[in-house]
Amino acid sequence: MRNSGFRLAARFIGATALALLLVRTLPAQQMQQKDYLSGIEADKIRDAETVNEKVALFLTFAEDRLKKFQYELEHPALALHEETLNGLMNGYESCVDDAADLLQEGIEKQQNVRAGVDLMASKAKGFLDVLRKIQTDAKELEIYKNNLDDAIEGTTDAMNEAEKDKKKVAAPPVRRKN
Repeated sequence: MRNSGFRLAARFIGATALALLLVRTLPAQQMQQKDYLSGIEADKIRDAETVNEKVALFLTFAEDRLKKFQYELEHPALALHEETLNGLMNGYESCVDDAADLLQEGIEKQQNVRAGVDLMASKAKGFLDVLRKIQTDAKELEIYKNNLDDAIEGTTDAMNEAEKDKKKVAAPPVRRKN
């Protein structure tokens, strides 16, 4: 009898310790992957070696979410339609914001981010055209209006920063053959 009480107490202590360990490590795991990126996308970002590569990936992911958003508007799912639209628009905006942040960080560290700046400037213009078309066509606008407005503002800011950064980031030197 006394032995079973001891086993029960040991199991309780073990379960409590395991629960505390899981709770303690969970935030670290959550911080490793941003919630708007899939595991594969997060791995690609982590594996990219340069800021330019990371910016290109973020902009590719943003473009993907924008295309999925447009598809969802044309072919609404029966369930979770509103959640899907807002999630895609938030994911788009987060990708653009992270790309812009990486560029600013690269400029501050005086890295060669010229290709990323050029890509951001050109892609952002196209993204703005799509976002404004969505806003003009206004299908179910009340569902995602706030997120769309935020995305337009964030994309405009990213595009304007990229245009300013083009002047800050010098083109790499051209080597002449002797």
